[in-house]
Amino acid sequence: MTEEKKSLIEFPCDFPIKVMGQAQDGFAQAIVELLREFDAEFDAATVEMRPSSTGKYLGLTVTVRAHSQAHLDDIYRKLTAHPMVKVVL
Repeated sequence: MTEEKKSLIEFPCDFPIKVMGQAQDGFAQAIVELLREFDAEFDAATVEMRPSSTGKYLGLTVTVRAHSQAHLDDIYRKLTAHPMVKVVL
């Protein structure tokens, strides 16, 4: 017997993702452009930015519209592969 894996997330949904990288020019814009590959209507004004206490790193909270688990997985894979990104939660 094979039991389908059930997700605790109901799709479609708005899903917050935290993205961290070094504080450098273009970091937030690069992440917004990446997210627009998955959602052409992603609103950059919704991005929350928090610098680290030393100012060396920048944390972004982005809320994406996820249509399925596969869609969300693709977004995570693309974010983690980006050279400016250190951590994705």
